[in-house]
Amino acid sequence: MLECHEWLEGEGGHDHVLELTYELRTRSRLRAVTEGGLDVGLFLPRGRVLAQGERLQCTDGSVLMISAAPEQLSRVQCSDALLLARAAYHMGNRHVALEVRAGELRYLCDHVLDSMLRGFGLEVEQITAPFNPESGAYHNHSHSVATPAAPFLRLAGHDRG
Repeated sequence: MLECHEWLEGEGGHDHVLELTYELRTRSRLRAVTEGGLDVGLFLPRGRVLAQGERLQCTDGSVLMISAAPEQLSRVQCSDALLLARAAYHMGNRHVALEVRAGELRYLCDHVLDSMLRGFGLEVEQITAPFNPESGAYHNHSHSVATPAAPFLRLAGHDRG
């Protein structure tokens, strides 16, 4: 069985591909099977979600690349930036893993969340696609606990008096 204990930084090649759902990519200990049929064990430090394209060093010297598996997602698309920001705010209040794209939000299918967003006037559609949510302000491995505050975002036409 291949074993992986550490991430490789930067870009480069790989010898094996491991396709995982988002839920499986949140685990630091995992036994799985690569696309080539090899058993692999992940023994990684806790607190980091495996992301699409990340590479792990295997104990035999080979390199394993992570691939995000297609999953059932809900998607909302909207050209109204304020409405989309409002939706993202409410999803964040619920600590929902959220993939943010230009004019679009994606999250794992949830009929309660779908209903909430429809209540805001958004159309929700179901898709099957890889899920790559934002890592979050406090989940980036390269920052210390003392991170600088994000700049204040001003939405056009909505200044704070």
